Amino acid sequence: MRKVSAPSAPAVTGRQPILVTGGAGFIGSNLADRLATEGHDVLIYDALLRPGVESNLNWLKRRHPERISAVVADVRDAASLAAAASRAGAVFHLAAQVAVTTSLVDPREDFDINLGATFNLLDALRRRGERVPLVFASTNKVYGDLLDVPLELDGEAYAPRDPAIRARGIGEERSLDFHTPYGCSKGAADQYVLDFGRSFGVPTAVMRMSCIYGQRQMGTEDQGWVAHFVLRALRGEPVSIYGDGCQVRDVMDVGDAVDAYLAAWRRIDAVAGRAFNLGGGPANAISLRQLLRHIGDLTNHSVETHYADWRAGDQRYYVSDTSRAARELGLRPARPWREGVAALAQWLRQERTTPESLRAPVPLASA
Repeated sequence: MRKVSAPSAPAVTGRQPILVTGGAGFIGSNLADRLATEGHDVLIYDALLRPGVESNLNWLKRRHPERISAVVADVRDAASLAAAASRAGAVFHLAAQVAVTTSLVDPREDFDINLGATFNLLDALRRRGERVPLVFASTNKVYGDLLDVPLELDGEAYAPRDPAIRARGIGEERSLDFHTPYGCSKGAADQYVLDFGRSFGVPTAVMRMSCIYGQRQMGTEDQGWVAHFVLRALRGEPVSIYGDGCQVRDVMDVGDAVDAYLAAWRRIDAVAGRAFNLGGGPANAISLRQLLRHIGDLTNHSVETHYADWRAGDQRYYVSDTSRAARELGLRPARPWREGVAALAQWLRQERTTPESLRAPVPLASA
């Protein structure tokens, strides 16, 4: 575990801030920005281990110096995590080990971060004896590799043969099937979050996310593939594809994801104990090849592509049935993916060419 120095006392001491674990990360920083913009005090809890997240935290502090405070600590530090949770008015738990590949290299670390820390956070809230809402970032990997869903090639994309799945996607009634250490740790945490609501009355909700993309995402090959592809293209570098590139995901702009998280919190009394599939839905279902072709159009040159074998746990097809989330959370239709990816490319160009000290605040996209 990374050792960190004791954090200075947050500016919001004495009030009940909203705690965002992993709040300097991609989704966390967008969520924290929206909360602070709406007038909430926000306590960021982040170890700042992922490249780029420290600049996200600096960006948040520049935008909201009176609203944003931070604890720089690891979620595996149970005492620090409990201290942060002890005065939170609500919790968004986004901190995680996020890559399947990393979980296969170091399954113990994956377990400790994704499951152990989630349990400790839940238990800290339980011991408070108050109804403190917690919204948890889960994953579509809880449904396994979906090899029992018959597929066919439709041009450059896999599509289900079952017309109902093709029209709506994968619903929450799908049986859970954990694959890889990452799938097991996130899936077990997903179930603990729901059960602490049943067993102890902690008001919780779970967001089983598909592929979220957007501003403040510094994607890598292992996680954040939409931004990773755009970054490689902007640099004129090749992209590695694992599999045939026809695998399909439903992509969702981060502004729409933030809308969903906030809606789950605001409606927690109605949706407590519920899990929601969160993604762009069938209207935003694309294959890797389709995305690369669009990026080529945006950058005015084709993207050089290298192919390698499939990776463990990779789903050839996953598209969220978003009807439950739309109905129970009151969500509007997701931003069209071509528009959102173009906005991401524009933001990444700006980030690459503008010194951090000169960067103007970027409005949070939520269209």
